[in-house]
Amino acid sequence: MDGTQPNNPLHGKTLEMILVFLVDHYGWEDLGAIIPINCFRFDPSIKSSLAFLRRTPWARKKVEDLYVDSLR
Repeated sequence: MDGTQPNNPLHGKTLEMILVFLVDHYGWEDLGAIIPINCFRFDPSIKSSLAFLRRTPWARKKVEDLYVDSLR
């Protein structure tokens, strides 16, 4: 087995790459409406959002799921 995961769209993607893609695609305002968490709605930044998402598994899951849906 060569360690690749061809069916996993998250393989090789960092949380920062995913978040930057979503912000570029939706913008902070729409992202905060789709996933209503304060780090997206009030004074958003990549740095503060990454800190929150890294310590909050349920929020990270929502972000990853939105990323996968956005690729379709």
